[in-house]
Amino acid sequence: MNTWQPDAELKILRQRAQTNKAIRSWFEERGLLEIETPVLGDAGITDPQIQSFKLGSWYLQTSPEYFMKRLLAEGSGDIYQLGKVFRAAESGWRHHHEFTLLEWYRLGFDELSLAQEVVELIQYLAIDQTVKPVISTYAGLFAALDLDLFSASNSDYQDLLAQAEIEVIGDLSDKAWRELVFAELVQKKFPDDQITVVHDYPAEDASLAQLNRDDPRVAARFEVFWGSLELANGFHELTDVNEQRSRFIEDNKQRRAAGLPEIELDENFLTALAAGLPDCAGVALGVDRLLMKLFELDDIREVISFRS
Repeated sequence: MNTWQPDAELKILRQRAQTNKAIRSWFEERGLLEIETPVLGDAGITDPQIQSFKLGSWYLQTSPEYFMKRLLAEGSGDIYQLGKVFRAAESGWRHHHEFTLLEWYRLGFDELSLAQEVVELIQYLAIDQTVKPVISTYAGLFAALDLDLFSASNSDYQDLLAQAEIEVIGDLSDKAWRELVFAELVQKKFPDDQITVVHDYPAEDASLAQLNRDDPRVAARFEVFWGSLELANGFHELTDVNEQRSRFIEDNKQRRAAGLPEIELDENFLTALAAGLPDCAGVALGVDRLLMKLFELDDIREVISFRS
């Protein structure tokens, strides 16, 4: 049934406004510059797991990342942005096609120092809640399941899922089997009162991150979870334009194989990388999900004014 009334209660929207104010104050104290970038761009994102809305020849941006890195290459210094982004084919209790993203970049940081800053921000905002941080490598979490991340086979993953009575319909790729084990047997077990930082993701999950200098089997990437809910994804940013171009081309190969449209490469972003992205780490944090945890709510629609 249609209704003109908002999805979120007004008291939640007031709390949301106070949280936005606190976020901006926190970054101002640390000297980061707040910036704004376009929500419409002439390039999309190649990642096969993220789908863009296209309006004519324009793309609604799924993240301000490429624009922000162009500012970094120009010499902006530490920057952050709090604003709307858009992703197609995403809906549910923890997804919405339009959502608020907090993204920031720190010069001279690596992925672990930035992950610590993410934890500090969450604890700063969670004034009345006690949330303890735990840090683990991706491989360490798999070792707790008696799996060697670097030698485990699909049959190993299938056996574990079968033992947990998790039914899988259809054939999955090697990566998808691993991700399903992580989602069902690792992520879902994270305690509600815990912030979990997972780092050293497999190299095939590098995306826009560097590979670990000491172990190229893993990427300089981290994710932050509050309970079982993923909040943030961050990288020690890749600065090699040739490597980044190769990854984008590989993304499009995977898109073709999956029957998805290819996405033209963002040449402005790649040119910025070639001009020189400073050594930095960056992270994107889903604000709506963070608000769900701060306000102890179970559905993302309870923290947004209208589902549209």
